[in-house]
Amino acid sequence: MDSAALENLLRRQPRLWRGRRAEQTTGPVIATGFPDLDAALPGGGWPLGALLEIRIPCLGVGELRLLLPALCAISRSGRHLAWVAPPHRPYAPALLQAGVDLAQVLVVESCGEADIPWTLEKLLRSGACGAVLAWPRSLADHQARRLQLAAEESQALAVLFLLAGGGSPHAALRLKLQPLPEGLGVDLLKARGSLQRGSLVLAV
Repeated sequence: MDSAALENLLRRQPRLWRGRRAEQTTGPVIATGFPDLDAALPGGGWPLGALLEIRIPCLGVGELRLLLPALCAISRSGRHLAWVAPPHRPYAPALLQAGVDLAQVLVVESCGEADIPWTLEKLLRSGACGAVLAWPRSLADHQARRLQLAAEESQALAVLFLLAGGGSPHAALRLKLQPLPEGLGVDLLKARGSLQRGSLVLAV
């Protein structure tokens, strides 16, 4: 392939990884609401059309506060926010106070563990959801792959909160959170299209 053909291919496929020129390979993103985190993520925000894994040591360390600015923006754009089998019912007054449009919030409560991947994929492929959130105990690699493809198709944010496990190689972004005295510790473990890794502390 000659250089002109290669450059043409790279222009048409912005998600192709280009090694150390990774900053040029990101797709659409949505601001996280935290400038330091935006600066650390490829493209400057949460990647849309991507599967995100957020590892947490326990529920309630600040994982939802981390996502709230983006969830607010997505709900205001008219796309649904789907919570699939959340460990606790979303607290509507807090979401409303944060600016989430409650009319866009969907909660799927009667979903068994085995049905979570199927439900997530259907919600993503519907095209109506701008973000789907789930707390699966485990997820097979082929299921994670299907979710990544469904997220790409819908340009939605697919977020898995993981209490344990090694995660899937198909996740585009993987973070590890930990509560610290000065705020929420965020370790960037994996970011597709970037060699950048690091840690930061956010005041959430």
